[in-house]
Amino acid sequence: MSTLSLRLPESLHKQVRELADREGISINQFVVMAVAEKMSALLTEEYLEERARRGNRRQFERAMAKVKKRPPESKDRL
Repeated sequence: MSTLSLRLPESLHKQVRELADREGISINQFVVMAVAEKMSALLTEEYLEERARRGNRRQFERAMAKVKKRPPESKDRL
């Protein structure tokens, strides 16, 4: 486990404290979860961009052509 000294504006610190209290966790746990969530979002974005680069439009169109054309279910309609 590592220690990290962090400077926050007073207003942000107050909000973090209030949210952590509301969740019943420590400020440390709140910050750890926030960092983990942000990392997950960024890493997912990188993963999806990499997958998109490997994609092939022609193969996609061929696969989509095999799907039967039918109206969407009522719950899926816009």
